[in-house]
Amino acid sequence: LAFVFFTPAMILAALWIADLVFVRDTPGQAGFEDFHTGDATAGDDGPRLGVFEVFAKLLRNPVILTIALVEFCSGFLRQAIMQYYGIFAKQTDSVLHLKSSFVNENWGMMLCCAGILGGVMAGVISDRVFQSRRGPVAMLLYIVMLFSAVVLAFAYKTPIVGFMVVLMSMAIIGVHGMLSGTASMDFGGAKNAGTAVGIIDGFVYLGTAVMAGTYYFILPRESGEGLMGVSSDPVNWWLWPISMIVVAALGTVFASRVWNAKPKSKGGGGH
Repeated sequence: LAFVFFTPAMILAALWIADLVFVRDTPGQAGFEDFHTGDATAGDDGPRLGVFEVFAKLLRNPVILTIALVEFCSGFLRQAIMQYYGIFAKQTDSVLHLKSSFVNENWGMMLCCAGILGGVMAGVISDRVFQSRRGPVAMLLYIVMLFSAVVLAFAYKTPIVGFMVVLMSMAIIGVHGMLSGTASMDFGGAKNAGTAVGIIDGFVYLGTAVMAGTYYFILPRESGEGLMGVSSDPVNWWLWPISMIVVAALGTVFASRVWNAKPKSKGGGGH
């Protein structure tokens, strides 16, 4: 049983060694020719700014702030699905019988598949259709989220709920990969990528915190002490999909604001 804890640690140690041996900061350090990436700090040969200067600079960047707001919505929606589908299935099992459904019994595998498909699909669409722009992909995936949440509002008391939340997970993980994992470096630049990721990911977890506080008050509890009554009755869960509609609509609006956004580097060129 102890290997449940030691195995991940050993895998991480092996990957740390592999990174130390093989990974380099630039193509030139790895024996290849350096190239212009087109990110926000490409061509900037000036001195490295201090962390507080970088932080203040990024907070004044309207694109970074808009992406952070999109990811605030992502944090809310991601955990609204991942945390609460299992709770919903368990609490309403006497009526909906979702606890023994394929999706619920294989929830970890379904999320893994959704994450892989969402990330790969978002990356391919961004590179092949939108010339490496991230905003259009984020907006399209948010439209998928919004449509799915509307469907869920009408169908959350039916067996289709499991497959809808998997589709929603795929869309929101795709957005998260596009913005936190990719756009943060585009618009923060290679020099400021870490700080940009920190700001954007911070908003993700802020969204998660708001979700947790909101759902504490609006969703039913097992004891029946919640505002919406007893959690075993699916009717009392109607605010679960409705709240996701509201947040997905906000995320779609914010994502539309960065549809045409591309990083402006000092050295010109593209990526």
